[in-house]
Amino acid sequence: MNQSVQQFQLQQIVSGLSEGVILIAPDQSIVWANDAALAMHGVTTIRELGADVDAYRTNYALTYRNNQTVVDGQAPIDRVVAGEAVHDVVVEVTRTGRDRADWVHSIRSLVLTDDDDKPECLVLTITDVTERYEAEQRFQSSFHANPAPAVICRLSDLRFIKVNRGFLEMTGYAHDEVVGRSVYEIDVLKDAERRDLAVERLHEGGTIPQMEACLRVPADESKWVIVAGQPIEMPGKVSCMLFTFADLEARRKAEEDLKQSQEQFEKSFQLAPIPTIRGRREGLTITDANEAFTAVFGYTAAELHDHRADELGLWVDGVARERFERRLKRDGTVRGFEGRLRASDGHEIDALISADTVAISGESWVLCTIQDITDRKRSEAELKKAIEGAMADASWFSRKILDKLAALRATPAILPPPGGLDELTAREREILVRVAQGSTDDNMAEEFGISRNTVRNHLTALYRKLGVNRRSAAVVFAREHGLIEGSRTDRSGRAQTV
Repeated sequence: MNQSVQQFQLQQIVSGLSEGVILIAPDQSIVWANDAALAMHGVTTIRELGADVDAYRTNYALTYRNNQTVVDGQAPIDRVVAGEAVHDVVVEVTRTGRDRADWVHSIRSLVLTDDDDKPECLVLTITDVTERYEAEQRFQSSFHANPAPAVICRLSDLRFIKVNRGFLEMTGYAHDEVVGRSVYEIDVLKDAERRDLAVERLHEGGTIPQMEACLRVPADESKWVIVAGQPIEMPGKVSCMLFTFADLEARRKAEEDLKQSQEQFEKSFQLAPIPTIRGRREGLTITDANEAFTAVFGYTAAELHDHRADELGLWVDGVARERFERRLKRDGTVRGFEGRLRASDGHEIDALISADTVAISGESWVLCTIQDITDRKRSEAELKKAIEGAMADASWFSRKILDKLAALRATPAILPPPGGLDELTAREREILVRVAQGSTDDNMAEEFGISRNTVRNHLTALYRKLGVNRRSAAVVFAREHGLIEGSRTDRSGRAQTV
């Protein structure tokens, strides 16, 4: 069989292959290329590909994957012509005049000889690996751009082959201090909570689940992280493990600060000299009490735990308790509420009660402080009694002194906070003002165009809301809260306009 027939048959065999095949004559002319080879160079004819090796070099620039430009005589086609065997050499192929590579080719060679063992035909077999290397490039770009710290370890020798900027910034290592070192030198699984499992999975090439670990890094003695491992395959079918990390330092610092803050709060709560209780805002259930509360009221924290004030009978007056709780639910805070509380042994305590809503560990709680004013109230009562006794025979007092004594009798040392006013309707507030100004029930009935019984009903309602039980006390309340100006009380306690 002559040479031309052999070449024709060879061409028929390879024309339908998916791999590209280029045949080169001993004189370096390109004699034939199958459709796959032409497509891999973006042409349809051999003339466009290049009539010979020199023309091919003119039309295409080749660069090895290590970014080293192919110099004259070192291109795969030149090396084959020179008789060198080429096996899976990977090059980037760029059309002349282009800025970036158009294809990535993997090339191997074959030399066909005649009966005398002389080169008769040189064959270049080309595989288009562009997609694979583009995918690798995308992985490389995303790996290095990803802010999440990561390293890649080769499973065959457990050495790190890649590291991204996130890992270097988190640990303080330099690139060359990581790449090439083993997992035993930079132990990314140190003090891991399930280290035995992680090491077993690493040697098996299996997935390592998320777990906490402590890295030794140049910047600090230790760095707490969450680490996880995912097996991946790198180019060349190299089995590797991708380790990713989440820095726990910020979270651990926040947890430590929160723990210290809670400890300080607990100490302040327990050591506060004022009786204090706390509980959940939802349902107003008491959960704890400090030592001062136990000393004054006799209840222990265990006796109070998970009970409401009404269940314990802590309030003497249920109406006052309901007013206090309504205001706390509405405003989230109460200041200086005056009420009477009952200790565990049954004795009653006059108190000023303040409460505020606070957030603890994401939950809404209530802190309530209680000031014992029993002695002060007793002193005020004794003072009033003494003044009333002195005023019983006041024929030798001047009018000015009588007015001052009357004011002392009616005004407590510390004025109670305005609270009942919030409960009054507009009509009840008007009637309170008229009462303080000295109007009678008949006067108000005529002024407002209502019956005398309706006036009395309004009076009963406002007495209940203000926590008073007689007309003179309502007058004092109105004066203390600035509802009238320029008035004084006579000996009977009735307000007189001046």
